[in-house]
Amino acid sequence: MSLTPSLLKTTAAGLSCSLASSPKFHRLTSAFAPRPLLRLRPISNSVSPLSARVLSTLNVAMGDAPDAGMDAVQRRLMFEDECILVDENDSVVGHDTKYNCHLWEKIESGNMLHRAFSVFLFNSKYELLLQQRSGTKVTFPLVWTNTCCSHPLYRESELINENVLGVRNAAQRKLLDELGIPAEDVPVDQFIPLGRMLYKAPSDGKWGEHELDYLLFIVRDVNVNPNPDEVSAVKYVNRDELKELLRKADAGEEGLKLSPWFRLVVDNFLFKWWEHVEKGTLTEAADMKTIHKLT
Repeated sequence: MSLTPSLLKTTAAGLSCSLASSPKFHRLTSAFAPRPLLRLRPISNSVSPLSARVLSTLNVAMGDAPDAGMDAVQRRLMFEDECILVDENDSVVGHDTKYNCHLWEKIESGNMLHRAFSVFLFNSKYELLLQQRSGTKVTFPLVWTNTCCSHPLYRESELINENVLGVRNAAQRKLLDELGIPAEDVPVDQFIPLGRMLYKAPSDGKWGEHELDYLLFIVRDVNVNPNPDEVSAVKYVNRDELKELLRKADAGEEGLKLSPWFRLVVDNFLFKWWEHVEKGTLTEAADMKTIHKLT
């Protein structure tokens, strides 16, 4: 049978009505219907203190802050490491980021005094291992200093006060991080705490130090593999070689500079303690009751 145009029109109309009345057809067409626009709630102008701190950290990490040129490794340490805040009697009063603890304006305006340690490592010839800090360090880049200088962090293993164990644990950790010295080369029970000093020193106008510094001595022959992110150079010196280094620094020769905490130890304690190193009588020189205020 042939279909005339009139018949085709009638058939199509009927088919359309039949489909339109079908529940399955209704569900199918509904799936493709245009959706109403999603209305977004207005963003609040207020930001919680925690969110503000996170956003500030993200901005720095993404290069939107004045410190965008900071070395990536040093930036990570500045925001991840939490220093131990103390009062002038070395009692723990809180914690804050390494970044905040070293901003000079915060040091001058608030309590950013924090625990630190300085390791003096001698070999079996009684030579002292020195390091030149990396050029990417935020505070005191490229200065010469003692073997290792850093901070115990606000973590359980480095907050232990008994036998200065927390600081010793931190020293062992950082000797590996900075100088590649394996933990087995520097057992924690071999560090001899000789004293504590409190000092404050600006670095470049923006950064500085305000530390209660534990002075740790150790006599060991060790394997050294410096981390270039932390250390530019290392060398062992005897007493006469150190005196020549001091003379050059004082005269401004070769652009040589020493860290302020190292110079304080040199000027106040080091040479008389060096005699105890050679005699094997370091424990006789220890005085952990006194906090020497050298600022």
